[in-house]
Amino acid sequence: MRPARGAATIAHAMTTTAPHAPAGYALGREPAEYRRLRTQARALEPATARLLDHLGLAPGARCLDAGCGAGDTMRLMAQRVGPTGAVLGVDLDARLGADALAALHAAGHHQCAFTPLDLTIADEIPGGPFDLVFARLLLMHLPDPVRVLRTLWSAVAAGGHLLVQEYDLRAVGVLPELESMAEFRRVMLAVQPHADLGQRLPLLFAQAGIGTPDGTDVTGRLEPLRTAGPEIAAVWTSALPAAVAHGLVSRADGERWAGAFGRDVTEHPDHTWQWPPLMGA
Repeated sequence: MRPARGAATIAHAMTTTAPHAPAGYALGREPAEYRRLRTQARALEPATARLLDHLGLAPGARCLDAGCGAGDTMRLMAQRVGPTGAVLGVDLDARLGADALAALHAAGHHQCAFTPLDLTIADEIPGGPFDLVFARLLLMHLPDPVRVLRTLWSAVAAGGHLLVQEYDLRAVGVLPELESMAEFRRVMLAVQPHADLGQRLPLLFAQAGIGTPDGTDVTGRLEPLRTAGPEIAAVWTSALPAAVAHGLVSRADGERWAGAFGRDVTEHPDHTWQWPPLMGA
């Protein structure tokens, strides 16, 4: 934060892969991935809502959600800024953004708008400056996160805030350890360009010329494998085409992994899965 100026079902899901993901996002842009994003957003909502409240997001404020995805954080912003405020979402995925905006308007959040935007090449963001510029799980997918962070910073109004939340994927794992989860971790760390980005956020702020963040936040999440299994399976399904394309795993090995993971969920449902910590700055 910175003042601005079910085992069989799981196995089936993991072997039904989507087309190869576009460059810059290794997890695909298909309906199954959109459903996974919405599930993920529900799990992350308390951590994000807490920070929005910590920043004192007030009625009438103007907000930007960079990489807004399915629009879940736009909803949190709209609830806080009220009808006199404004919330703009930008995302490279125009289809997902349009669906998000339709859902927000249907829920009565007419202060929300959406603009398709490729932040990797944009020099400025339309509609600024904003009282809050927010990005969650965006920078980790980009080839040059410092450049994009600098662009986000330039859109912050005097007296406003920049808030970024990112994962540190190196912390994922299960206890007691399982061979299938070791393979999951290997592939996920290799397919993501910046697996350790969460911990590096203060360094990225400095590299972008922003300075030291005024505050940092780390939120963890633990759950038994029986309930974490479907989401883990969905991540693998989305990542597998890119992993195959980059030679990290063969499709046949990915399908064999699906069966092994399904058996692990059935045989070890009480093993504790640790999701990557969500780190904020």
